[in-house]
Amino acid sequence: MYQSVFRFAPSPNGYLHLGHAFSALINQKICKSVKGKMLLRLENTDISRCRNHFEEAIVEDLGWIGFEWQGEIRRQSDHFDHYAGILEDLECEGLAYPSFLSRRQINFLVAEKEKTLGKSWPRDPDGAVHYPGDEYNLTSEIRQQMRDEHPNYAMRLNIKDAQNWFARQMPGALTWREMDCESKVSEASIKLVNCHPLQWGDLVLGRQDIPASYHLACVVDDGIQGVTHVVRGKDIYPATALHRLLQEILGLPDPIYFHHDLIVDEEGNKFSKRHGQTSLRELREAGLQPNDIHRMVGIEL
Repeated sequence: MYQSVFRFAPSPNGYLHLGHAFSALINQKICKSVKGKMLLRLENTDISRCRNHFEEAIVEDLGWIGFEWQGEIRRQSDHFDHYAGILEDLECEGLAYPSFLSRRQINFLVAEKEKTLGKSWPRDPDGAVHYPGDEYNLTSEIRQQMRDEHPNYAMRLNIKDAQNWFARQMPGALTWREMDCESKVSEASIKLVNCHPLQWGDLVLGRQDIPASYHLACVVDDGIQGVTHVVRGKDIYPATALHRLLQEILGLPDPIYFHHDLIVDEEGNKFSKRHGQTSLRELREAGLQPNDIHRMVGIEL
């Protein structure tokens, strides 16, 4: 019997704030409307920033606002070996390669190219410059030598070859399915969105300090966990094109997406841990109740 599967997947690198509460509760609202299954996943691949006490706080704060999930919590740090195996397979297929330029070298090379070309170097939707290196042309022998000399290398997706792989394997355009309204979870509410993954350049899929990037790990986990509906913020909307390409390459099913509006502060900035927005924990300590949080984010359970 078919059952829709949703997931909420915060990163334990800080305390949850109102933006997280909104995303968790809208996930739960849609999930309950179709009698689906809700999962909780901790996306803790960034081992330099994620902490156990943040994980504990996430579980506590979600329970406090009334967010419910089924089954065990999946922690991405428990599956690094699996992600590493996928990266090895992608390299063997010629779709990923090790890159060795430092951030400083990348910025210098981009500046030189912009000076020569007389125009801006391409940037991805997040504002990061496209990788200017050409290590994808190295022979296997030289790659291994470079690996030995530069142990902190990064593995990057060869975006052009990946796009060409899709064109050879799959007829037609690459698209994703997007719900246009959270209150109508039906085929009638779904539209097809054309994907343009080349705008991301050769993105990092993993490196020594972060064994799997967000993009790789979330796609793999959604496939493993059987996620049928991905409900997340509009800030991730452009990345869906990249995620769909990875799903095709890895032979994973494509979920239905809904990218909800973002909760913003008085200055119009989205809530962020980096900007130090008031956490749910601080709001609770100030005496607020769960129904106050529901009212503040505009979702009544």
